[in-house]
Amino acid sequence: MVVGRRRPEPEQGHGSGISIGGNNNAPVHNVVGQNISHVHQSSFVEGSTVDLETVRDLLAAFRTEVDRNGAGLQDAQVLRAMADSIDTSLTAPDAQAEGTLRRAVQALPALVAGTVVQQGGQALAHALAGWLG
Repeated sequence: MVVGRRRPEPEQGHGSGISIGGNNNAPVHNVVGQNISHVHQSSFVEGSTVDLETVRDLLAAFRTEVDRNGAGLQDAQVLRAMADSIDTSLTAPDAQAEGTLRRAVQALPALVAGTVVQQGGQALAHALAGWLG
């Protein structure tokens, strides 16, 4: 048995992470040379007003995304039916239509989570929420 002082391990640095203050680290992703397509980004400010035309445009874009990616979507049929329901409810300004739209606002983000149509679905849900006020 060897008795003596053990050589201390070298201190680990932050590695490839970015220090965000304190002990928070986030990985750095290098996408140079990568082909990134079909990326859409949208943002709605809480309390902002959204007009019907914006909702209809987002609904049309969402339908296009679902149709284009339908073969790879587990719930493509459900998403198409929801889009049809939203479209019908937008033309019928009554309490039942408003209830249908509110349910769509709640259900749509969960249905599109982790799918290729997530951003479009979430943008549509946010726009509907803003339009319903």
